Amino acid sequence: MGEHTIKLPDVGEGVAEAELVEWHVKVGDPVREDDVIAAVMTDKATVEIPTPVDGDILWLGAEVGDVVAVGAPLVRIKTAGEASETDEPAEDVGDVMDDGEAEAPIADGMAEEGEHLPGPPAEEIVREAPLEEPASAPTPTSTPARRPAPERVSPEKPLASPAVRLRAREAGVDLRQIAGTGPAGRITHEDIDAHIAGGPRATPGPGLARNTSVSEIKVVGLRRKIAQKMTLAKSKIPHITYVEEIDVTDLEHLRGKLNRDKNAELKPKLTLLPFIVRALVKAVARQPGINATFDDEKGIIYQHGGVHVGIATQTPAGLMVPVVHHAEARDIYDCAAEIARLADAARDGSARREELSGSTITITSLGPLGGIVTTPVINHPEVAIIGVNKIAVRPHWDGSQFVPRRMMNLSCGFDHRVVDGWDASVFVQRLKTLIETPALIFME
Repeated sequence: MGEHTIKLPDVGEGVAEAELVEWHVKVGDPVREDDVIAAVMTDKATVEIPTPVDGDILWLGAEVGDVVAVGAPLVRIKTAGEASETDEPAEDVGDVMDDGEAEAPIADGMAEEGEHLPGPPAEEIVREAPLEEPASAPTPTSTPARRPAPERVSPEKPLASPAVRLRAREAGVDLRQIAGTGPAGRITHEDIDAHIAGGPRATPGPGLARNTSVSEIKVVGLRRKIAQKMTLAKSKIPHITYVEEIDVTDLEHLRGKLNRDKNAELKPKLTLLPFIVRALVKAVARQPGINATFDDEKGIIYQHGGVHVGIATQTPAGLMVPVVHHAEARDIYDCAAEIARLADAARDGSARREELSGSTITITSLGPLGGIVTTPVINHPEVAIIGVNKIAVRPHWDGSQFVPRRMMNLSCGFDHRVVDGWDASVFVQRLKTLIETPALIFME
């Protein structure tokens, strides 16, 4: 029998580590060649790790949510043949155990016989010993760990000391209405203080009960990446938000007409986003400083000729930002087709790394749920983001009377280190003009 060690492979683009987001196996599971055993994530791209050999899983080198360095052992598999040349000798078990124990003869025996003795493999002991202290036998003086107070049925006599009961009677407090925080749910003086400080509470009605459960959800995978990205953006970028009201009545009429065209069935369906993308291309042509990224470590602003528009997309796993590359070279229908394709790829998990990176400016929209105003967070290291809010019919004064118009607020965020307020306002007003006069979008 032998062992084969699978190390975290180099997934490219200079990535030095990856986060383990999913195990497909557990210790003891049999696997066959090319079976997927794990999935890791780097910069929002998920990579599956297959096994090159048949065998049984002996050891797993990380837990879901751990960040693993490239080249670090990830899995060890017991194989039928000789030990794999990629195997590395197990660490000396004696290094992680107390002196005087019998691990040395066992290790020697294993080396001589070339096989494992019954029980967990040595590498499992090596990995687990530093992480968890051996459980010590209870002593007569040891104090039991505090446990959450169990739920009590109302008629049950509450647990409390005579002094606590006397104090409750004097204060007119019903102990059945207090959740004890002491051992085994015992009510303490502090519990009475907290109850009195909170004021009188109504007795729950029939069928109503307090829910004191707390769920622990580990932040891993895409959710961790989103948290890191938002923290980076808010900690480094001084945001300025500019909100403008846009009349999209004419644009909506044009969009509806194009979608009802006799040849429309042969073309992608037009939503509002392709028009905004094309308006964005024209607006940044006049202000290239908006279509930029800022390397704040080097103090360099990169103004990009190509307009690579990130489209914030909600997926079952969380928010992702696929990128419409070179929007300046795409017409309305090409933009619509690419936005739809990228959104589907992001939602089904098939988006490639290059489709999720390289944006120079981002559009974010919640569609009908967009609210009146949003304060979108800039996608670092970009310097601007366009927030699209919901469309609503509002009364509009045309100079002589109020008329119903389809209105939408545009919430745009800018990096105030790079974009001044004046430049931000000029840019948004240009967008407003293009969207309210959609014929200008098609003029070269």
